[in-house]
Formats: sequence, C-alpha cells, structure tokens
Amino acid sequence: MNFVSIDFETANAKRNSACSLALTVVRNDQIVDELYSLINPQAPFHWRNTQIHGLRTQDVAEAPTFSELWPHILPFFSPDKLVVAHNARFDCSVLKHSLALYNIPQPNFLVLDTLATSRSYFKGLQNYKLNTICQNLNIKLEHHHNALDDSRACADILLYQLSHFGNNNLNSFIKSF
Repeated sequence: MNFVSIDFETANAKRNSACSLALTVVRNDQIVDELYSLINPQAPFHWRNTQIHGLRTQDVAEAPTFSELWPHILPFFSPDKLVVAHNARFDCSVLKHSLALYNIPQPNFLVLDTLATSRSYFKGLQNYKLNTICQNLNIKLEHHHNALDDSRACADILLYQLSHFGNNNLNSFIKSF
C-alpha cells in the first residue's frame, strides 16, 4: 500500500496555529521518505501546548509559515493520494484551518484514521491514544508529540494493521476529505 502519514502540532488551541508538521511516506508497504518542518504560526504559543510538545516561539522564529511550506507538501494531497493520521479529525482540521488562514484552496484527497482502525481491531484497550497503541503493538515511539516521531508511529501502526488484517479490511475506513 502507498500512503503518507501526517502529524501536526499546534502553538495554541486554534487549529490554524500549526507549529510543526511531519510526513512519513510509505510506498509498497515500506517507509521510503520523511519530511519534518517547524512552522512559524505567526500566533502566540500557549504554555499548555508548549508543555505537550516542547516548542516555543523562539524555536519557530526562522521557520517558514504554513503558506511558504504548502507548495512543498501539496503533491501529497491530491485525489489519488491516501493521507493517514492518528486522530485524523484533528490533523485534517489543522490542515483545513491553516489553508483557510492563507486563503489557499482546500485540496481533495483520501483519509484513513488509525485511531478508528485501532478502535475496531484492538478491542478492550484502556484507551486508543497513539502512545498506548504503540506500546501494545511494540512500535517504537521515542518522543510522543514530536511530529516526526508521531507521524512515523502512525505509519507503523497502519503497516502493522495491513500485515495482520489485510488491505481489503482497511478499505472501509477510507474517507474523502
């Protein structure tokens, strides 16, 4: 299967405050590339968000804005591409609001949420947070809430599910964005 897993971190509670983004590219069930970028959200950081991911205003001061980063990642968001995220509702919302902030047209693409697949495949866990799923599947997740580590872990979760449950079982989870 070919897909790209994504993860955003935000500077504050507003969904248009992306401060980091990672993409993990999977081709033929193998991770083949990764992209990580800090993003200058041009918005204040809330202490709670910083406590979660560790990023501060000074860390992103020289980083590109979302609109400057978008042309480099746009090819991953087209109608024939599958985008995967753990809690895709959050990451897709950050993407949608970040695009809207800069008046960038929203692309169409396919989405699969490993939170939803995990709830379906792994009944009875205490919760379905990314770190919990990784721990239960013995998937490496060194720095939870680091966008690159989270994106890679999400890709590994889907690869695990593909190898154990097959491609056809996952197709019902794919939605259009």
